[in-house]
Parts: sequence; structure tokens; C-alpha cells
Amino acid sequence: MKAIIAEKPSVGMDIARVVGATEKKDGYCTGNGYMVTWALGHLVSLALPGTYGYTKTAAEDLPMIPEPFRLVARQIKTAKGMVTDMTANKQLKTIDEVFSKCDRIIVATDAGREGELIFRWIYDYLGYTKPFQRLWISSLTDEAIREGMANLRDGSDYDSLYAAADSRAKADWLVGMNASRALAIASGSANSSIGRVQTPTLAMICARFKENRSFVSTPYWQLHITLKQGEAHRQFVHPEEFKDKETAGTAYRKITSGSVATVTKVERKRTSQQAPLLYDLTTLQKDCNIHYDLTADKTLSIAQALYEKKLISYPRTGSRYIPEDVMAHIPSLLEKVVAMPDFKEYGNTLDFSGLNTRSVDNAKVTDHHALVITGIAPQELSEAESAVYTLIAGRMLESFSPPCEKESLVMECTCEGMDFCSRSSVIISPGWRGVFRRKEDRDKDEPEGNEGSAVFAEGEKIMVMGHGLAQKKTMPKPLYTEATLLAAMETCGKHITDEQAKEAIGESGIGTPATRAAIITTLVGRDYIARSGKSVVPTEKGMLIYEAVKDMRVADVELTGSWEKALLQIEGHTLDTETFMRSIRDYTGKATDEILRLSLQAMPGKVFTCPKCKTGKIIIRSKVAKCDHDGCGLLVFRRILNKELTDQHLEQLLSSGSTKLIKGFKGKKGVSFDAAVTFDENYNPVFSFPKPKNGKANSTVIPIHGQR
Repeated sequence: MKAIIAEKPSVGMDIARVVGATEKKDGYCTGNGYMVTWALGHLVSLALPGTYGYTKTAAEDLPMIPEPFRLVARQIKTAKGMVTDMTANKQLKTIDEVFSKCDRIIVATDAGREGELIFRWIYDYLGYTKPFQRLWISSLTDEAIREGMANLRDGSDYDSLYAAADSRAKADWLVGMNASRALAIASGSANSSIGRVQTPTLAMICARFKENRSFVSTPYWQLHITLKQGEAHRQFVHPEEFKDKETAGTAYRKITSGSVATVTKVERKRTSQQAPLLYDLTTLQKDCNIHYDLTADKTLSIAQALYEKKLISYPRTGSRYIPEDVMAHIPSLLEKVVAMPDFKEYGNTLDFSGLNTRSVDNAKVTDHHALVITGIAPQELSEAESAVYTLIAGRMLESFSPPCEKESLVMECTCEGMDFCSRSSVIISPGWRGVFRRKEDRDKDEPEGNEGSAVFAEGEKIMVMGHGLAQKKTMPKPLYTEATLLAAMETCGKHITDEQAKEAIGESGIGTPATRAAIITTLVGRDYIARSGKSVVPTEKGMLIYEAVKDMRVADVELTGSWEKALLQIEGHTLDTETFMRSIRDYTGKATDEILRLSLQAMPGKVFTCPKCKTGKIIIRSKVAKCDHDGCGLLVFRRILNKELTDQHLEQLLSSGSTKLIKGFKGKKGVSFDAAVTFDENYNPVFSFPKPKNGKANSTVIPIHGQR
């Protein structure tokens, strides 16, 4: 009997069906010589400090250095603290039962560092030594599963991948747990944390916010003239920006109604704008934020759902390329794309015999290739799922389309001893830009404010029909949006000074495509940042933390670069894990001491008059908001289902009686829903749901149980 373990139930059931394990049991499927079971994400984790006896947040206990680290069944946060997740515990017992009945194990968790770690920790926690093989696939189609099962790899081939993943997790524990406890001691606030990815990300947000808010705009003036040709005209701009109004006025007065301009240059040039590469997760998240205002976390959850519905390839990819063998399937996949209503018109113009192969490069494919559709017809998609699927399908069409052909026109002239220039560019053949036909794909490119369509000949002399002086002002760098923040996280490695670390982090920046969304969510949950319209801004608390740690190495992207360099060396068998962990232990001690020496102003919880008894005071703490008046009993736990209410949520609830709509709650059956948290007539927290689309009032409320 062979055991197969997948990362999620839906994936396990797909594999079970393909291999013929059709008899469903509680937590696994069996049949045809297979027992197929599954994890529920990370079922096993590194033990928390309390397991090692560090039960209090005390300076004398820092740094905490477990020797050895212990693995425990997944823990969840409750009002009584961290407890074992009974669902995880039950599934671990099922996996143990399946493994005990089989003589060989096939690992089918997601093919990457985290997927490898999920299995290995379960394997070690349950104490198994049986041999195992690896199923390494990038798609969940039946064809991909069958092909992968026919080409299983020896599990030991991935020992170094596991070593890197295990080392990364332990290093994050050491730095994160110790730095966060040290910060709690220094600041007096328990709802705080520091991490090698979240802290540099916070630093980027805060630095940009400070730069934007402290920017002093200065005026400047631009001079332009307008030349006419028949009914057409064109505006020419003087290239110099005048810094003071007096100088600008002097130049303006040189031109009169009798001024003549002499055309000195007319240059046309054909240029090609190459098609964009295929999506990886980060570029998909950026475009979803720009075009659909979806958060990075929401885009990831939608992409994961599309993957589990077998509609797209593995979404947590950092590659924008596909290998030659996948390219062989692209023409038939594109036939299905151009059959979609959005792309039928464009499909009539696409030459399938000359597809653009810019995204095809075996050497640039990492663990998983770029995002592509699988060809399975989508059915019953939500509006958001349909939008993301269409974006991925459309990007495929763009990537394999010809370049966009443009013609640029540069004209220069002189007038009253001053130079003027007109630049414009028009699309001659839209190529890939014809796929979505967005506004920027249809209009003139790079207009630079030059109005008009007149074209003049070199040497031609034209009377000036008008001139003007435009006052402008310098602008600050804009605040980050989620799209630009993701881009900054992806490219910040270029500022690293250590060349080896810079090379290791490469174009991947800080975090991974799969974790960047979670980092942003963590910063929001810690009340370090907030969303303001489309912008991402720091809170007062976030700025306080940033000012305290901005000069420390933990806030520097170079730390992540040096880690990634070491982890790649571990994967490549050129660095042993103990050498890496020794350096992490040394750094942990230094960072902890540095943070403990901080002189941070206290971050007390905000105080509100109790809305229930009207006399007591409510202070927002790290886990609860509670009235201090005897006999009142008003109590709101910060953790509700899978969500942790931010300070802002609690402030809204206590001041107005309701939070704003909070997205992404998950019920006991795993079904997501959006709701506000409000008080009922007895001041117990309840869920309140938004009005339905028909506009009728919806006063339905559901009590929030199990929070005490």
C-alpha cells in the first residue's frame, strides 16, 4: 500500500480520483493500492516560548535560544491564550494511521520550500523513517498529475530544500520572537512585533510617508508657443524650466505677435515596445490592485481558488517564464483564450504561426513556471474570480503577441533666440496592446502636454499664433499603494551594497511572492499601517516603531539579502545549516540587546468612556478591551474567528457602536463572509451584515460566541 499526502483536502481528493482511490473515509481516501490523505496547511509548527519555560516577557530571559527546537501540533489563539488546534490534532492522527498502514510515502504537498517544510515537519513530528518519493507538479490537471506520478523523484533529492526551509523558519523564530519580546518590554505594548521582512517593509512605508509629508513644493514656469498650419496647430515647449517668475516673464515678453519660428529639426522614428512577460504572483497582485482595487491578500486567495479549481497553474510562483515543453501546449491554450468573449475580436488578428517567445526560457524557470491557464473551461466563477481569471488569460494573449509598433515624431524650432521642442508618439500597429484596448493602449503615447496635429517641414518658417507661460510645481513621490509597495518589496534588493547578498536576493527583493500579502496583512493587524483610499500609510504606532528601529539592521533589506544568500548556499550544498544557525544566534543576541536599550515612549491603550455603564473606563489592551467598572462586564476580545481586530476597529466599535465592514471572516466550515462587528442591546458583540443589493434594510445579526 502506498500513502500519498497532499497539502489541502481539495488537492488530495483530486489526486485520489486520478490514482483510483475512490473510497472516501474520514480524512483520507483509499483504493487501487493507495491511501491518499492531506495536511491542512501547516499542521505542525515550532513550539512557542512557553514550551521551553519562557512563560513571562522578561528581559532576563532574553535571548531565548531553544536547544533543540521542538515541533508541536498547530496552535491557535483563543481568549485563554494559545492552545492546540483540535482540527489539526485530529488530522495528524489520521495521517499517522495512513502512514502506519503503508510501506511507501509519496509527498504531494506544494512543490517549493514551504510545501517541503509542511511535509517534513509532519514526518518528523510523527516519528517516521519510511522512504518517500516526491510528486513535483505545477498544475492540478489530471494530465499533470498522471505525468508527475509516472516520474516520481527520490525524496532525498529535496533534503537541501528542506534544510533551507527549516533553517529559515528557525531563524525567523529566533529573531522574531526575541526582537518582539524585547520591543514589548521597551515599549510597554504587547501588540507589537519585529521581523526581518515586516520591519524593512514598515521602514519603506514610513520613510516614503515622511518624505511625502515633509516635501516642500517649489514653483517653476514653462514657456510654450503655438504654431499653426491650415486648420491644424501644434504646441512647442521651451526645454528650460524657469525657477523664478521674473526670468520666465522676461523670456515670455521676447515673443510678440510678429515673432517667427524656424523649424530646425523634423525626425520620425519607428520603435517597438515588446510584449510584457507572463504573470508571476507579484505582478498579478499589482495589476489586480491597479485595475480592480483588490488587496494582495485577496488576489492570492482568489488565485489559490482558481488553482484548486484546476483553472490555472500553481499561483505562488516567482517566475515569469515557461519552459519549452510547456510552450508546446501554448497554441492550443491560446485558441481557448481567443474564444472568450473579451478576446474574440483580437483573436481574429493574431498570427498563431509567429507567436512571440519572449517568455520562453528554460534557464529562468524556478520551482514553478509562470502563471498560465490550464485550458479547463471555467464554470460558476464569482465576479472577482472571473476578473482575475480573465486578467491571467489576457496576459497570456499579450505575452505571445507581437510587439506594439510606434512612430515617434520630434520637431524642434527656434524663436527669438530660444529653442522649442515638440515630442509625440502614435501607435501604428497596436500588437499586444490591442488585447485589452485600455485607454493607455488607444491614445497617443507620451503626449507631454503637446496639443495639436500639425506637421512642419525642416527649414520652414511659421508665424507664431500664440504663446503662454504655464506655472507648475514640483511634486513629491506619491504615497505607496499596495501595487507600488509590492513593486518596492520586489525590487528593493538593488540598493544592497553586499554584492553577493545583492545577487542572492536578485530581483526577488524581500519576502516571497507567496508571503508579501501576509506581511502587509500583519502590519495592518499590528496597527502599524492603515489603508487610506488606495494609499498605504503608517499609523502613529507604526511611526513610533519605525523611528526607534530605523537604524538597526533588522530594518535593513540587506539582512534579508544575506539570509537569502545563505539559504541558497544551503540548497546548493555549499553551506551547512549549523554555520548559518550559529550566525543567526549571534545576531539574535546583539539585536535583542540593542532593542532592550531603546528609550521608547509608552504606547498606552486609548481610553474610552464605557458605552454600556457610562461611568467606567475602557482601555484597549493587546488581547481585550474591557470596562474597569465593577459589575459592568463589557468585554470585547480582539480575536474573532480568524480575524484579529485592529486598534482602529475597536475604536470604531467603542466610539460609534459599530466597526466598518471587515472582509474575510471565516466560519467553522471555512466559508468566508464580510461583516461589521456591532453591539446588541445588551452590549454583546455581534456580527452585522451589509445591506443586500436590493437596498432593503438588513438588520440581521449573529452573536459572536466562544470569545470568552
